[in-house]
Amino acid sequence: MSYPNDGPGYYGPPPQTHPNGTAILVLGILSLVICSILGPFAWVMGNTALREIDESGYYYENRGAVQAGRICGIISSVLMMITVGFLVFAFGMALVFGGFDGSR
Repeated sequence: MSYPNDGPGYYGPPPQTHPNGTAILVLGILSLVICSILGPFAWVMGNTALREIDESGYYYENRGAVQAGRICGIISSVLMMITVGFLVFAFGMALVFGGFDGSR
């Protein structure tokens, strides 16, 4: 015995897209490829958007894009911190060992 096709059932409201989802993903990718200073912005915006998504109770179809942009921002921020730390270390060592000696 088969049942008639009633069509798709009602599963709640249609999925929404977070308004900053695409911007967060673009900032995260650009922070890895072009300019790492954009990384902290993608990280903070991603945290805010994920908090809004979790607190809303609705299903957002671009949660993965928000999360990917946030992770790219985290990676870029960590790489930028390592680079700045290395530069501070290198300039400190140059100062200690006379790399900036002006007696020439």
